[in-house]
Amino acid sequence: MKRFFLTLLALLAATGAASAQQIDLGQIGQADGTTIGYIIQMFGLITVLSIAPGLLIMATSFTRFVIAFSILRAGIGLQTTPANLILISLSLFMTFYVMAPTFDRAWNDGVRPLMANQIDETVALERISDPFRDFMMRNVRDKDLDLFADLARERGQTVSVENVDLRILVPAFMISEIRRGFEIGFLIVLPFLVIDLIVATITMAMGMMMLPPTVISLPFKLLFFVLIDGWNLLVGSLVRSFM
Repeated sequence: MKRFFLTLLALLAATGAASAQQIDLGQIGQADGTTIGYIIQMFGLITVLSIAPGLLIMATSFTRFVIAFSILRAGIGLQTTPANLILISLSLFMTFYVMAPTFDRAWNDGVRPLMANQIDETVALERISDPFRDFMMRNVRDKDLDLFADLARERGQTVSVENVDLRILVPAFMISEIRRGFEIGFLIVLPFLVIDLIVATITMAMGMMMLPPTVISLPFKLLFFVLIDGWNLLVGSLVRSFM
């Protein structure tokens, strides 16, 4: 058995050496650097794909949707229904719906010309980021944008009002979306809180102190949400908030 493994290792070493002799590393720098350019593009593509979930959260409407749905589930009193997969999937598809004009503009102005070798990477990056910059500028709060702009000026950076740097715009947009998500969540939770208070008062008046009020209020909150067609109202309101 030991001899077999030694033989196998020797064969693998010989094969590796033969393969190394067949690779001409000098060709990488030839052909006016096109091979190096392709390698850099491949690394750039892999980097973009690895941070794509973060970009989806930072520069789109996903944050507001997922916060509102999570607070809705907590307000009703359900722990795992709807499941996280359902809420995140719904938030993703609603994000694609709201961001469709932005995605189409970025594809037509930046990605497609780049794939057709009509523009270089620098111009493509600017054209791809412009639609997202316009979307974030329409939805960011002036107070949050001024906060990060003032912080940048304190560090000696130059801030342009006409073309705001994404390093300033993205965090301002994110905290604006978190704030709006909590504002919408408060309006969602308020009627359910009223139902909990009513049920808690009735159970205390009846002397049922050992019975958790949430056990009784949960069916009433579900019935209330279904009767008012809550999903239709909530989704419609969230989508209209970006128009």
